Amino acid sequence: MPLRAFRVAYDGTGYHGFQRQPDVPTIEDAIFDALRALEVLDPGADKPAGYAAAGRTDAGVSALAQTIALEVPDWLAPRALNAELPADVRAWAAADAPKGFHATHHANRRAYTYHLYAPPDPPSNADTPDRSLDDERFRAACEALSGAHDFHNLTPDDRNTERSPSLEAVRDGEYLVVTVSAGGFARELVRRLVSLARDVGAGDAPLEKIDRVLEPDPLPGHEGIAPAPPEPLVLTDVDYPDLEFEIDDAAAESARAVFERRRIDRRTGARVAGQVADGMR
Repeated sequence: MPLRAFRVAYDGTGYHGFQRQPDVPTIEDAIFDALRALEVLDPGADKPAGYAAAGRTDAGVSALAQTIALEVPDWLAPRALNAELPADVRAWAAADAPKGFHATHHANRRAYTYHLYAPPDPPSNADTPDRSLDDERFRAACEALSGAHDFHNLTPDDRNTERSPSLEAVRDGEYLVVTVSAGGFARELVRRLVSLARDVGAGDAPLEKIDRVLEPDPLPGHEGIAPAPPEPLVLTDVDYPDLEFEIDDAAAESARAVFERRRIDRRTGARVAGQVADGMR
C-alpha cells in the first residue's frame, strides 16, 4: 500500500500525551483504534506498516500539525479517518510520501507556540498568583537561550541534549505568545525554556542564571527549572521539504467546528469561574 502522511490536530488536555502508554488514554491509542475500526490495522497488529510520528507531545499538550505517516489504502482520506476518531482528534490534510519516508527523522523543523498569561499590569490583590513581567527582560532571556547549546539542565533526558532552538516572544494583550522552533527537542525542553525565561522576566532570577543553566555542571536540585504547565503549549508546525500537504476541505471544516465549540465552552467556563471568584470578595 502507498505511504501517506496526515496532519492531525488535537486537544491534548484530556490525554496522557501522544505516545501510547498502558492503561491511560493517549492520542496514539485513539488513532490506532480508529485504524482498527476502519480495518486498516489488523486487530492483533502492534502498529501500522511504515508508521512513525513527528513528535511525542507531553500530557496536556495540544497540536495543530502533528504528523503521522503510514501505509494506507488509497481510499483513506482525512475525512474517512475522522469518521472513527474522537471529536477532539481530527485529521485535516494529507500528502503522498516517498518510499522510505520517516515522519520523525525527516522533519526539517518543528515549531511550538506557548501562550503565556503575563498581563503587563496584573492586579495587586493578594489572592492572584500573577506577577508583573518585564517584556524586555523576557525577550533578553529568549535571545540568550536561542542558538546551539547543551540543554542537559532543562530536560530529564540524559543523551541527545544538544539542541539549537530559536525563541521569539510577541505581546498579544495579556499574553506573551512564545514561538520556539528547532530541528528537534528533548523532553520537556520547550516548557522549561519558557519557565526559565519567565523567571528572568518576572525578576525571580537574574539574566546570568541562564549562563549557569547552560554550564556543563548539573544544577543542584533546589536550583532546578520546573517545566511550565502543559496546557498552553501547541505543536504548531512540522516542516517536511519534500511533502506537499493537501487540505481535505470537509475534514478541515469539521475540525474547525470542533475547536470553535471548545473555544466557546472554555470562555463560558471562564465566566463561571470568574463569577464564583468575584462573589467571594
